[in-house]
Amino acid sequence: MDPFVKSCVEALKKRSLKDGGFTSRVKGGYRPDSTAWAVIALSAAGIDDPMIHLARSRLVSDQKEDGRIPVSQEHPEAFWPTSLAILAWQGSSTHSAPQLLAVKFLLETTGAHWSKDPEAAMSHDTSIKGWSWIENTHSWVDPTALSLQALKMTGYEKHQRSAEAARMLLDRQLPKGGWNVGNTMVFGKELRPMPDSTGMALDALSGMVPLKRIQDSIRYLKERIRNVRSPLSLGWGILGLGAWGERPAEAPKWLMECLQLQNRFGSYDTSLISLILLAHLAPSGFMSAMGKKGT
Repeated sequence: MDPFVKSCVEALKKRSLKDGGFTSRVKGGYRPDSTAWAVIALSAAGIDDPMIHLARSRLVSDQKEDGRIPVSQEHPEAFWPTSLAILAWQGSSTHSAPQLLAVKFLLETTGAHWSKDPEAAMSHDTSIKGWSWIENTHSWVDPTALSLQALKMTGYEKHQRSAEAARMLLDRQLPKGGWNVGNTMVFGKELRPMPDSTGMALDALSGMVPLKRIQDSIRYLKERIRNVRSPLSLGWGILGLGAWGERPAEAPKWLMECLQLQNRFGSYDTSLISLILLAHLAPSGFMSAMGKKGT
């Protein structure tokens, strides 16, 4: 096994719980988001182990009647792990019913939206529907990108919600290229892009929009990613560029440097280890890590 893959797989297995699911840290408690991330990454690495089936079934036990998967049972309004669970259940016939219910929830759910106010401090179009982290709050780039990935993966890329999600992401693209969490201009000042949100948006938009609409964002990310070694930004940056055929040749080297930084700063959490493992395995973006080409 590739040394990089082996290191990540071993780290993830140490977070596996006997009764199903994964923790965020070694000896930590169960988390549905960590569980979904670990299943996605281990499946992409070709790991065939009963713990993956148990983890998928543990996610089913978290699911509410309307299809959502909350980050904790005490906070059902924080439903953002739903898209991750959909991706974790992909390819498992045993879990097709809960996956379909979760997809239905996404299709019927939006963030809080209202007509755009021309006098507002923020310049983005607040009427375009996406998804939020938490119920009854505004839609942002990251949860919308993940939800769009989940819909694309399950065959809903032509659905009107997917089309509107792509439109929302384009509306939140900064004039000079790139994305941040979702604000573009505030009080007439352009905000700065972030490599992680830019990578997520680019990956989600692959196959949904023409290249000319995101060229400035690719240009920004190709330059910025060269000096980034944090797992969140590097992982999504490489995936986003790969989805558009712009994966840097130095990506394996950068990812190894990122992995080795744990020796200095301590181990990454499960989601971050999973993310850089996916970035290592996926030459053409997130969809390719899961065995499906972009639409």
